[in-house]
Amino acid sequence: MSLYRDRRHGGRALAHELRSYASRRDVVVLALPRGGVPVGYEVARSLAAPLDVFVVRKLRVPDQPELAMGALAPGGTCVLHDEVISLLGVSKEDVELAVLR
Repeated sequence: MSLYRDRRHGGRALAHELRSYASRRDVVVLALPRGGVPVGYEVARSLAAPLDVFVVRKLRVPDQPELAMGALAPGGTCVLHDEVISLLGVSKEDVELAVLR
């Protein structure tokens, strides 16, 4: 069970916590595609801030495709979640294969 009815509700709750950033010219809301966009939309709308989408590709854990062990971002940036990789015993070779895919 979630604290929020849906992602939009969660975004409005987050926006409330971030209200001190409202109407600032130096604020941009970045959202990740799929689940993060509805949240980011609500935050951006509430704060009167621009919304941008940061497109990344999820690096999936072998045999658990919904679980991310990292992400690839534009420009070849690779961010790994070392704790997930270690906890699940994902090999260096499996990480490299996921990046190549």
